[in-house]
Amino acid sequence: MTTSKPGAPRSSTWLPRWEPNDPAFWEQEGKARAWRTLWVTTFSLTLAFAVWFMVSAIVVRLNDIGFNFSANQLFWLTAMPGLAAGTTRLIHMFLVPMYGSRHTLTLGTLSLLIPAVGWGLAVQNPDTSFATFMVLAFLAGLGGGNFSSFMPSTSLFFPKKMQGTALGIQAGIGNFGVSLVQFLTPLLITAGAFAVVGGGQAVTAGPQAGGTLYLQNAAWFYVPLLLIGAALTWTQIRSVPIKANFREQFAIFGDKHTWIMTSIYMMTFGAFSGLSAAFPLLIKNLYGGFENAPLPLKFAFLGPLIGSTIRVLFGLIADKTGGAILTSVSAVGMAVSAVLVANYVTPTSLDTFPYFVATMLGIFLFSGIGNASTFRQMPVIFNPPQSAGVIGWTAAIAAFGPFIVSMLISTVTVATGNVKPFFYGLAVFCLFNLFLNWYFYGRKGAEKPS
Repeated sequence: MTTSKPGAPRSSTWLPRWEPNDPAFWEQEGKARAWRTLWVTTFSLTLAFAVWFMVSAIVVRLNDIGFNFSANQLFWLTAMPGLAAGTTRLIHMFLVPMYGSRHTLTLGTLSLLIPAVGWGLAVQNPDTSFATFMVLAFLAGLGGGNFSSFMPSTSLFFPKKMQGTALGIQAGIGNFGVSLVQFLTPLLITAGAFAVVGGGQAVTAGPQAGGTLYLQNAAWFYVPLLLIGAALTWTQIRSVPIKANFREQFAIFGDKHTWIMTSIYMMTFGAFSGLSAAFPLLIKNLYGGFENAPLPLKFAFLGPLIGSTIRVLFGLIADKTGGAILTSVSAVGMAVSAVLVANYVTPTSLDTFPYFVATMLGIFLFSGIGNASTFRQMPVIFNPPQSAGVIGWTAAIAAFGPFIVSMLISTVTVATGNVKPFFYGLAVFCLFNLFLNWYFYGRKGAEKPS
């Protein structure tokens, strides 16, 4: 690793000096730039999450406009962005230390124009094949991949004592992109805002049969915003002069705490992202067959909204209390909520629907606490730039959440006829991580108290 000033040809991109843990430097120069960088990158990260999860909002209406995909196929479409997000995060985790924040984050934002435009075109053509939708669903996951560049970048800009606050704000507000897309989609697809570049589709099934949907709006709405985000990132962001090559970054894999925190973050963010993607289809599949069935997106956005809000709030709290105690609270709360959810996944009427939603929201709430506390723990357990690498790695693995959760739900449902085993399994996984967190980070005399 080198912290020397990069060569002159890159002076417009790389900062000549960056020492956020020096109080004098922080007050004179660092604080203003760090906060400006945080707000600009958080705007783009929110859009990245929106593109990542727009598939989960679109697929619940595909069959209503003439497509004929099975429930299993729809879960595959929901899963593919998670597969891409996890895969591309494994690449993104190395980019910022090698190429800097400015180039990496700008190009990452521009790449999201591909799935945004692609989905807008595909949903208007009733002959679009399932294979094409699978490719487009995978490309939407590029938005999830960006996370592993944004978060390590932010960790470099702030002093260690403010890591929980800064990362909690960015990740929490960024996570709002999930609820944003699920909340806005029902409103966007009923308005002909982009009719000039694409007509609407007739609704052939569902509660709005006989009407017109502009399903392309759910994707095209983000195109101008992505262009703005890329422009802001390029003009306002500079790169921290911390460089590391592949060999230096791979050193994190020799530390057992990298693997422990990976499992814990899979519990928190893996469940959050996975259930955020699957929630709309779960509502439709479990309760959509009853008369006056609930509209999935009317309720599904509440989960990621609660989880995101809690993540912002508990990022601030974690800097005061430490992360380990809050991660334990998260694990216990998620385990209990998962067991409770299992009681309402084989409904015989709509009477149990409010309880299903409430217990699902419990999982989202406690996962939000854990998402904040784990990002407070990692900068304490590891020193920079290793902490940035671990944040990127754990985020990469947890981004497989939508793929893993959707595939497990689909597989379990086919094998047993319901999703109860999935939620019982989630509870067991949470208890396993509760033990890991307590033993290594939370108990008296723990190896790495955090």
